[in-house]
Amino acid sequence: MIYLFLANGFEEAEALIPVDMLRRCELDIITVGVGGEVIRGSHGISVVSDISENDINLDDNVEMIILPGGMPGTLNLEASGHVQKAIDFCIENDKYIAAICAAPSILGHKNILQNKEATCYMGFETQLNGALISNKKVCTDGKIITSKGAGTALEFSFEIVKNLISEEKSNLLKEAIMY
Repeated sequence: MIYLFLANGFEEAEALIPVDMLRRCELDIITVGVGGEVIRGSHGISVVSDISENDINLDDNVEMIILPGGMPGTLNLEASGHVQKAIDFCIENDKYIAAICAAPSILGHKNILQNKEATCYMGFETQLNGALISNKKVCTDGKIITSKGAGTALEFSFEIVKNLISEEKSNLLKEAIMY
Protein backbone atom coordinates (compact mmCIF):
# COMPACT_ATOMS: atom_id res chain seq x y z
CA MET A 1 0.00 0.00 0.00
CA ILE A 2 1.12 3.51 -0.84
CA TYR A 3 -0.15 6.62 0.94
CA LEU A 4 -0.06 9.88 -1.00
CA PHE A 5 -0.73 12.80 1.33
CA LEU A 6 -2.77 15.81 0.17
CA ALA A 7 -2.80 19.05 2.14
CA ASN A 8 -4.42 22.33 1.17
CA GLY A 9 -2.16 24.09 -1.31
CA PHE A 10 -0.71 20.90 -2.84
CA GLU A 11 0.62 21.02 -6.42
CA GLU A 12 -2.02 19.18 -8.42
CA ALA A 13 0.22 17.66 -11.13
CA GLU A 14 2.73 16.40 -8.54
CA ALA A 15 -0.05 14.52 -6.74
CA LEU A 16 -2.47 13.42 -9.44
CA ILE A 17 0.02 12.28 -12.09
CA PRO A 18 1.63 9.78 -9.69
CA VAL A 19 -1.79 8.56 -8.52
CA ASP A 20 -2.86 8.02 -12.14
CA MET A 21 0.39 6.35 -13.23
CA LEU A 22 0.65 4.05 -10.21
CA ARG A 23 -2.98 2.96 -10.50
CA ARG A 24 -2.36 2.13 -14.17
CA CYS A 25 0.30 -0.26 -12.85
CA GLU A 26 -2.20 -1.72 -10.38
CA LEU A 27 -0.34 -0.45 -7.36
CA ASP A 28 -2.50 0.12 -4.29
CA ILE A 29 -2.24 3.89 -3.83
CA ILE A 30 -4.52 5.73 -1.43
CA THR A 31 -4.87 9.50 -1.24
CA VAL A 32 -4.89 10.81 2.32
CA GLY A 33 -6.51 14.15 3.14
CA VAL A 34 -4.61 16.18 5.71
CA GLY A 35 -7.06 18.39 7.58
CA GLY A 36 -10.17 17.06 5.84
CA GLU A 37 -11.43 14.92 2.99
CA VAL A 38 -11.84 17.62 0.33
CA ILE A 39 -8.45 19.23 -0.27
CA ARG A 40 -7.93 22.29 -2.47
CA GLY A 41 -4.78 22.41 -4.59
CA SER A 42 -2.56 25.41 -5.17
CA HIS A 43 -4.31 26.12 -8.50
CA GLY A 44 -7.85 25.87 -7.15
CA ILE A 45 -8.59 22.25 -8.06
CA SER A 46 -10.36 20.44 -5.24
CA VAL A 47 -9.82 16.71 -4.75
CA VAL A 48 -11.81 14.30 -2.61
CA SER A 49 -9.26 12.14 -0.83
CA ASP A 50 -9.80 8.39 -0.39
CA ILE A 51 -9.36 8.61 3.39
CA SER A 52 -8.54 11.19 6.04
CA GLU A 53 -5.25 11.32 7.90
CA ASN A 54 -6.99 9.85 10.95
CA ASP A 55 -7.67 6.65 8.98
CA ILE A 56 -4.12 5.71 7.99
CA ASN A 57 -2.77 2.43 9.28
CA LEU A 58 1.00 2.26 9.61
CA ASP A 59 1.80 -1.45 9.41
CA ASP A 60 3.68 -3.96 7.26
CA ASN A 61 1.32 -3.32 4.32
CA VAL A 62 2.79 0.16 3.81
CA GLU A 63 5.36 0.13 0.98
CA MET A 64 5.78 3.87 0.48
CA ILE A 65 4.53 7.33 1.27
CA ILE A 66 4.47 10.11 -1.31
CA LEU A 67 4.69 13.81 -0.49
CA PRO A 68 3.70 16.20 -3.28
CA GLY A 69 4.99 19.75 -3.16
CA GLY A 70 3.28 23.05 -3.75
CA MET A 71 2.76 25.98 -1.45
CA PRO A 72 1.43 26.16 1.13
CA GLY A 73 0.82 22.41 0.70
CA THR A 74 4.36 21.47 1.69
CA LEU A 75 4.15 23.57 4.87
CA ASN A 76 0.77 22.02 5.70
CA LEU A 77 2.18 18.51 5.21
CA GLU A 78 5.15 19.29 7.43
CA ALA A 79 2.85 20.64 10.18
CA SER A 80 0.82 17.41 10.28
CA GLY A 81 1.62 15.04 13.11
CA HIS A 82 0.19 12.18 11.01
CA VAL A 83 2.58 12.93 8.14
CA GLN A 84 5.50 13.17 10.57
CA LYS A 85 4.56 9.79 12.09
CA ALA A 86 4.31 8.24 8.61
CA ILE A 87 7.77 9.54 7.69
CA ASP A 88 9.21 8.21 10.95
CA PHE A 89 7.51 4.84 10.37
CA CYS A 90 9.04 4.57 6.89
CA ILE A 91 12.53 5.40 8.15
CA GLU A 92 12.28 3.00 11.08
CA ASN A 93 10.91 0.17 8.89
CA ASP A 94 13.02 0.66 5.74
CA LYS A 95 10.06 1.72 3.56
CA TYR A 96 10.20 4.08 0.59
CA ILE A 97 9.59 7.81 0.86
CA ALA A 98 9.05 9.80 -2.33
CA ALA A 99 8.95 13.60 -2.27
CA ILE A 100 8.72 16.09 -5.12
CA CYS A 101 9.23 19.85 -5.59
CA ALA A 102 9.38 21.62 -2.22
CA ALA A 103 8.43 18.49 -0.24
CA PRO A 104 12.01 17.12 -0.02
CA SER A 105 12.57 20.06 2.36
CA ILE A 106 10.43 18.19 4.91
CA LEU A 107 12.93 15.33 4.80
CA GLY A 108 15.82 17.78 4.97
CA HIS A 109 14.41 19.41 8.09
CA LYS A 110 14.28 15.95 9.71
CA ASN A 111 17.94 15.30 8.71
CA ILE A 112 16.88 12.24 6.70
CA LEU A 113 18.87 13.29 3.62
CA GLN A 114 22.33 13.22 5.25
CA ASN A 115 24.84 12.11 2.59
CA LYS A 116 22.03 11.10 0.21
CA GLU A 117 21.74 12.29 -3.37
CA ALA A 118 18.60 14.42 -3.62
CA THR A 119 16.94 17.06 -5.75
CA CYS A 120 14.14 19.56 -5.26
CA TYR A 121 12.47 22.67 -6.65
CA MET A 122 14.93 25.46 -7.40
CA GLY A 123 15.59 27.58 -4.31
CA PHE A 124 14.90 24.85 -1.74
CA GLU A 125 18.37 23.28 -1.90
CA THR A 126 19.49 24.96 1.34
CA GLN A 127 16.66 23.16 3.17
CA LEU A 128 17.91 19.69 2.19
CA ASN A 129 20.16 19.48 5.28
CA GLY A 130 23.22 17.35 4.57
CA ALA A 131 22.07 16.17 1.14
CA LEU A 132 24.31 15.71 -1.88
CA ILE A 133 22.42 18.13 -4.14
CA SER A 134 21.81 16.89 -7.68
CA ASN A 135 20.56 18.64 -10.80
CA LYS A 136 18.87 15.44 -12.00
CA LYS A 137 15.10 15.50 -12.57
CA VAL A 138 14.71 12.51 -10.24
CA CYS A 139 17.10 10.98 -7.70
CA THR A 140 16.90 7.67 -5.90
CA ASP A 141 19.24 7.02 -3.02
CA GLY A 142 18.35 3.95 -1.02
CA LYS A 143 14.67 4.19 -0.14
CA ILE A 144 14.44 7.95 -0.78
CA ILE A 145 13.14 9.22 -4.14
CA THR A 146 13.14 12.97 -4.81
CA SER A 147 12.18 15.02 -7.85
CA LYS A 148 12.30 18.63 -9.02
CA GLY A 149 8.68 19.62 -9.64
CA ALA A 150 5.47 19.50 -11.67
CA GLY A 151 7.36 19.19 -14.96
CA THR A 152 9.08 16.03 -13.72
CA ALA A 153 5.98 14.32 -12.30
CA LEU A 154 5.95 11.65 -15.03
CA GLU A 155 9.64 10.80 -14.52
CA PHE A 156 8.99 10.75 -10.77
CA SER A 157 6.15 8.27 -11.33
CA PHE A 158 8.24 6.07 -13.63
CA GLU A 159 11.00 5.94 -11.01
CA ILE A 160 8.50 4.90 -8.33
CA VAL A 161 7.18 2.10 -10.57
CA LYS A 162 10.75 1.02 -11.37
CA ASN A 163 11.57 0.74 -7.65
CA LEU A 164 8.32 -0.87 -6.48
CA ILE A 165 7.78 -3.24 -9.43
CA SER A 166 10.51 -3.28 -12.09
CA GLU A 167 12.26 -1.28 -14.80
CA GLU A 168 10.40 -3.39 -17.37
CA LYS A 169 7.02 -2.34 -15.93
CA SER A 170 8.17 1.29 -15.90
CA ASN A 171 9.13 1.03 -19.57
CA LEU A 172 5.79 -0.61 -20.42
CA LEU A 173 4.02 2.27 -18.70
CA LYS A 174 6.01 4.78 -20.75
CA GLU A 175 4.96 2.95 -23.94
CA ALA A 176 1.32 2.71 -22.87
CA ILE A 177 1.02 6.48 -22.37
CA MET A 178 3.12 7.26 -25.45
CA TYR A 179 5.81 9.04 -23.43
